Amino acid sequence: MTGTHSEHEDFPWVIAVVDHPPRTESAAYVRSRALMHKIVSITSDWILAGSSYQDHHGGSVWVKDKQGWLCMQLPLGIEWSAQFCADPAKVDQLRQYAARVVAAFPETVPGYQSLGYPDGDRMLTTSIENAAGVADWADSIFNASMPLPAAAHTGVLPTAAGYHHYPKPIVDIDHFRYADFQLFVTDPAGLPAVVVPVAPRGSGDGRVRLLAAHPRSSYIHRLAGSGSPVHPATSTAAATRLTPHADVTENAPDEVTGDQPDILPAEDPLAREAFTNQ
Repeated sequence: MTGTHSEHEDFPWVIAVVDHPPRTESAAYVRSRALMHKIVSITSDWILAGSSYQDHHGGSVWVKDKQGWLCMQLPLGIEWSAQFCADPAKVDQLRQYAARVVAAFPETVPGYQSLGYPDGDRMLTTSIENAAGVADWADSIFNASMPLPAAAHTGVLPTAAGYHHYPKPIVDIDHFRYADFQLFVTDPAGLPAVVVPVAPRGSGDGRVRLLAAHPRSSYIHRLAGSGSPVHPATSTAAATRLTPHADVTENAPDEVTGDQPDILPAEDPLAREAFTNQ
């Protein structure tokens, strides 16, 4: 038997980034960023399309075949500030992994060189044994090379969902969904929510199902269920990572009727906003 179920996190979290040397743009990073911009400018089928890009230290590897460039992702990416706790031996495993990937695409390293990037072969063939090697890898095309529009990189809802603030599976949805349906919407108080259609495309059914709501939203009672107590952590990961609006006063919840309070009618403000482009 299948059905809708909820997930939540019981432990609020805060990330403490340990003090580290001031961030600088190494020469290796400047070269990697320049290569990334050149590659994406000639890659018409890059799915994370945008007008400008920021480079995400996400462990992405650009490879080249006879049709052009492809972006692949290693199992791990190293954020710049995370390199200082990185075990060189484990980072070297990433190097070996990347070397095997690139070896399957023999046009890759010559392609780097043709675009003015001289570090490819050296990075793939040099063992990483110390902090200097980790730093080189972190700023290389094999780590700092995923081009993201700014919103997808560091955006915060309700404006955008960025990888630095929300779980990757949630952010990814916004990139492969139908463009004429708004997944992330805002309630009348300006607080973000997540909704999905309840019926197939073309059905004419304008209702939506509420999947996430800000803990202070007047819609949170619909997500939790009519008559159910609302635990402070009862919301999806997409909602719990939102910064509360300190100047917003929680509205009294509307009366909920029926067996499925998370189904919103077509005339509901969230449903109207979701379908606004149709």
